[in-house]
Amino acid sequence: MEKVCEEYLVKKAPSLPDGVKEAIVKFGPWITLILMIMAAPIILGALGLGTILMPLGFLGGLGSGLNYSLSMIFTAVILVMELIALPGLFKRLKSAWNIMFYVTLIQAVHSLISFNLGGLIIGTLLSLYILFQIKSYYK
Repeated sequence: MEKVCEEYLVKKAPSLPDGVKEAIVKFGPWITLILMIMAAPIILGALGLGTILMPLGFLGGLGSGLNYSLSMIFTAVILVMELIALPGLFKRLKSAWNIMFYVTLIQAVHSLISFNLGGLIIGTLLSLYILFQIKSYYK
């Protein structure tokens, strides 16, 4: 899959200017860290609220409770993987780039399972485009 993405998102797609790529590589990990810190209380609140309201989940039907549970599982997995990748992103390691590639694929699976077609198509393509445009900066 990586070779197909490389073909279409780097060789055939228009390239981002070098300054933009450098800015993404330089400031991207910091932006990710800040957003993770800002999102932590919201995620913890959602987990707590979900736990409190879980007994009432049957009122909304099985689908809504299952969708909530799956979303929380996917969110937790994605956050843990991003936390693992963060030190490597600061050091510009290829292994950290690989983790972010897998995070993008997991987000695509989550969008597919939750029938979020806009997120699946637009979000995944945009994420993959940016990832593959900056891939050469990671060694």
